Amino acid sequence: MPGLKPHEIEVRSMAIIDGLLPAGSWSEGERTVVKRLVHTSGDPSLATVVRFSPGAVEAGARALRGGCLVATDTHMVRIGVNAGRVDAYDGTVECLIADETIAEESRRTGRTRAACAMRAFGQRLDGAVVALGNAPTALREVLALVDEGVARPALVIGMPVGFVDAAESKAALLESDLTFIAIEGTRGGSPLAAATVNALLRVAEGDV
Repeated sequence: MPGLKPHEIEVRSMAIIDGLLPAGSWSEGERTVVKRLVHTSGDPSLATVVRFSPGAVEAGARALRGGCLVATDTHMVRIGVNAGRVDAYDGTVECLIADETIAEESRRTGRTRAACAMRAFGQRLDGAVVALGNAPTALREVLALVDEGVARPALVIGMPVGFVDAAESKAALLESDLTFIAIEGTRGGSPLAAATVNALLRVAEGDV
């Protein structure tokens, strides 16, 4: 509407989205995440494929308050996360995919940069929030690192997008014993992974 200020537009948007979502389907924190995902995608039907493991929102918010690493698979996710809010808790947001050592490892092994980047994080993923919005290979590598006992993230945000192993890798996450927030099927993307982290930061700050 003409004349509305940015904050007013956001408040009105959230009110509209809240009215579109069924009541009683999620906890307060989960509803905050779902609303932000719908807002980012412009697609209310996305709410039907968002999945939470028990206590996932609380685990993510607790890790962020504790100053955890937020490890991302793309720079788009890294840039989309509110780094100032993460930094306020003495946390960091990092993406390794463009590092030359990662590129060299990818050339040497024939594996994707995204997978090599997750492997390079290694033990640093223990207790981290891992936000994946693009690469199924990154999600597969995180699952492998967990299986190998290298690291266990506090939360995995599994939102790779696409038609080659995106749905399947997320199904593997849902079947694991990890703490996760995921989008089933082929939908996902870096903006949604970043929006999830930002929603968790709001929960961490009590802004729900």
